[in-house]
Order: sequence, then structure tokens, then C-alpha cells
Amino acid sequence: MINASFYDYIVLGSGVAGLRAAIELSRQGKVAIITKSSLGESNTEYAQGGVAVALSDDDDIYLHYEDTIRAGDGLCDKDAVMTLVEEGPKYIKELIKMGAKFDMHGDHLSFTREAAHSVNRIIHASGDATGHEIVRALKDYVNNIDKIDKIENYFVVDLIKCDNKVCGIITLDENDNSFHYFYSKAVIVATGGAGRIFERTTNPEVATGDGMAIAFRASATLKDMEFFQFHPTGLHVENAPAFLLSESMRGEGAVLKNIHYERFCHNYHEMGELAPRDVVSRAIFFEMQKTDSKYVFMDLTHLDSVYVKNRFPKIYSTCLKYGIDITKDLIPVSPAAHYYMGGIETDVWGRTNIYGLYACGETACTGVHGANRLASNSLLEGVVFGARAAKAAIIDTKYDEPSKPAVSIKPSMDNKLNYALLKTELQNIMWENVSVVRNERSLSFALEFIDNYLPKFYEKMPYDRDSGELKNMFIVSKLMTEAAIARKGSRGGHFRDDYPEKMNDTRHIVFENAQFSPTIR
Repeated sequence: MINASFYDYIVLGSGVAGLRAAIELSRQGKVAIITKSSLGESNTEYAQGGVAVALSDDDDIYLHYEDTIRAGDGLCDKDAVMTLVEEGPKYIKELIKMGAKFDMHGDHLSFTREAAHSVNRIIHASGDATGHEIVRALKDYVNNIDKIDKIENYFVVDLIKCDNKVCGIITLDENDNSFHYFYSKAVIVATGGAGRIFERTTNPEVATGDGMAIAFRASATLKDMEFFQFHPTGLHVENAPAFLLSESMRGEGAVLKNIHYERFCHNYHEMGELAPRDVVSRAIFFEMQKTDSKYVFMDLTHLDSVYVKNRFPKIYSTCLKYGIDITKDLIPVSPAAHYYMGGIETDVWGRTNIYGLYACGETACTGVHGANRLASNSLLEGVVFGARAAKAAIIDTKYDEPSKPAVSIKPSMDNKLNYALLKTELQNIMWENVSVVRNERSLSFALEFIDNYLPKFYEKMPYDRDSGELKNMFIVSKLMTEAAIARKGSRGGHFRDDYPEKMNDTRHIVFENAQFSPTIR
């Protein structure tokens, strides 16, 4: 017998976008936050750099708008960007009232600068623990709301549709792998990104593209799936994860040197280390090729050691675990998969093409980021569009009642396949062939591998979280690779060395009606 629960609204994911959406929804009805791990485990939790917001006396929303548009390399949605920068200050002030404690300089917020920003507009918490502080504040706020149920360790298998609208979800209870239905008037997808499809990534284990995959299977439109951001500076130490070394370090004066201890970034861009992320990542990639090295160095040794320790306490302590004192030693770094600009297509209110389905945060493609995200816009996006998606869901479904269609399911994926091995193979192939630099040969090689396995389980039901995640990872990998093949040119985070010149075509590549064949519009 399948267990079933009823709510007014369901939120999938518990990062900044999901938590903020749940708070807004609770003002109108009963809400379930469903997460496949513990509450708050998300990319937000590990975000270090800060929040970009026009709150200083030296800044205004139009400067923030222009910087975002410039970084997006011609593919931003201007209405979405204006919404972000215009409403950002209001929602950050609201977040502060909810209990978020950002670093201060006297009685005022402390601002710093990151790559591609024209002024100091980045606020941060505990130096380099901004995401952790935002999640802490939102979790504490959520825990005091009776109308919000926190349902942890439930893996979302699929959306339930009835009469061409979304009316619930199918989940697996990770404790016993039993199926559980949740029905609601609206579902907001805030499941984050998909960095785990790559071997080298700054993302936590949960970032496997689940929301994008389930939305795709339900015939939601996905857009800009070729645009993935590779952070220039992930820690590169044997047997260590690609721990993120914040963009703020370069904003504070850190420089990059090759293995011959020579600065090189100005050879690739006039802004040097403060060029947009995609430019710096490629500069490092090409410099590694030129010097036959697996990494370059980040150097902060010329900066005041006390200031560095206080400004980057988490990075300082983490690097010490691997024998690196960032105040005295050069830090080996190389690019790592970091942030998805593409995702579920939405309007500026988080609405998708399917009634009852909304998306926000990294899993959504609002058009804010275009081809390349401006540093520290992601946390702001989560707060702003998490709240807006919830407001839209409340208005759209005000007079609706939850439906309960008949659904019959059972696990059908082959449990004899070695999913752990397949996952490792996929991550390796995607990193080697679909990452910082791409071309027709590498993309075709990756696609051949994906197409060899995806049909074995695409239309089958998983029997546990691991098999379900792998299915989703293969789907997102195929969408990314197909889109990268279709865009025969370079722009933003998508660089093809067989078409190195920037494409003049600013149209978008989309996937519609659960079809893997992309269309351009």
C-alpha cells in the first residue's frame, strides 16, 4: 500500500531558494519542504563569496544591472536582471530582519569586490561562510513556523500530473525505499544544480540535477543547458576534494602564477585575475596546457597575514588540514565545475510552462545569468526568486484544491547494473570531454557513452536514491552535451576550441516536450 500526504504547497529542496519560498508559502497554507538529505544541505551551505546587492552609498541598481548584463555575454533576460537588482535590496534587508548576520564595518555593512563588478557591492558573513549563515538564519526562521513540515531523507522520483497540470510528487523514503505520494496545489522545484555530473566539482554530493531531470520528464521546458560555470580556483591537492577558494580572494588582491611562478592572467584579458570567471578558468586551463601542469598557484603571501586569516577563516583552516598555510604558502588550484546557468525555463515569477509547477534558484533558468553568472548573484537570485515563485503559486492556485489521481508504480530499474561504477565513469567522461574546453570530437565521444546506457533505465523506476540519482545525472548530462553540440560557437561559459570565435547568434537552445532533440529560438 502506498502512503499519501496532502499539503497546499510542496517545496523540493532546502537551500536559500527553497527555504525562502517555504516561508512565503506558509503565509497562505500548509507547506512541506522535502529534501533528499538533511535540511539545508545544498550548494547554498557551501557558498563562500557573499551576496551581490546594491546597498552601499557608492552603488546603485543600474550599475549592478550593467555588470550583470556584461558578465552574461549577451544572453541575459533584461527584465529578469532588472527584477533581481531592483528587488534585491528589499529582500536582503528582510533577510537581515529574519536574523542573518552579515559582517559589519562599524555601523554599516562591510562591502568587498569580486571579479567583473565595477564597485564594492559584495556583503559577506564570517568572512567566507556567507551561505552557511544565510541557511542558518532561514532554517531558524522556518523552525518557528508551525505550517511548515520538514521532511528529510525523501528522494523525489517524479512529478505527478493530472489534466495537464502538476498535482504532486512521487518519493522514495530513503530509510526503507518505500514509495510515498505527496499531493498539493503547486510544486516549487528548488533542488539546486548538477555539479556532480563532473569528476571535479565544488558542489556537495546532493547536486545531481534531480529537479531538472524530473521537470524534463514531465515535459517542462529546459533552456541554456550548455552553459555551465567552471570556477577558476578549486583546491588541487592529491586525495582532497576540489574545495572552493572564493573569488573574493582575488578581489582582495590574490594573484595567479604558473608553475614557473610567473603571473599570466593579463596575457589573456586586460582585467587579469579580476576578469569574468569563464575567462579566468580558460586562462588557467590554457596555462596548465602550456606548462604541462595539473595546476597553477594562487598567491596571497604579499597580503597582511592577520587580515587574510580573519577574512577567510574557513578557507584558512581547511587548507591547513592539507598542509597549506595560505598566508605563507602558494596554493595549488585548478578549475572545477561550480554553477549551472541553464535549467528549467521560468518567467520572472518562477512559472514554468506547466500549470502548478514553479522553479527557483540554481535549478531554474530565469535568464538572469545568461551565458555566464556574475559572481555572487546566485544567493541574491535564490532569495528574490524564491519569494517571487511562492507569491505566484499562491495567486495562481488560490481557488484550487489538491487532486489525487490514481497512480500505480513499482521499481523497475535493473539492480544488477553497477551504478557506482557507471557514476564514476560518467563523471570522468563529462569532465574530460564536456567541461572547460569542448569540441565536436570530445562532445560526440561523451554522447556516445551516454546514449549507450541511458536507454537501459530512462523509462524505468529507481529502487533507491543512488539509482535514481544516476538516472537523473545521465539525463542532465545528455541535455548538456546535446546543447553544447548544437551551439557551434563560443560564448560565456561555453567554449569550443573548434569554434573559438564568439557566436553572433544570441538565440537560446531549448528542450521541449520531453524530447532530447534541441530547438533554437
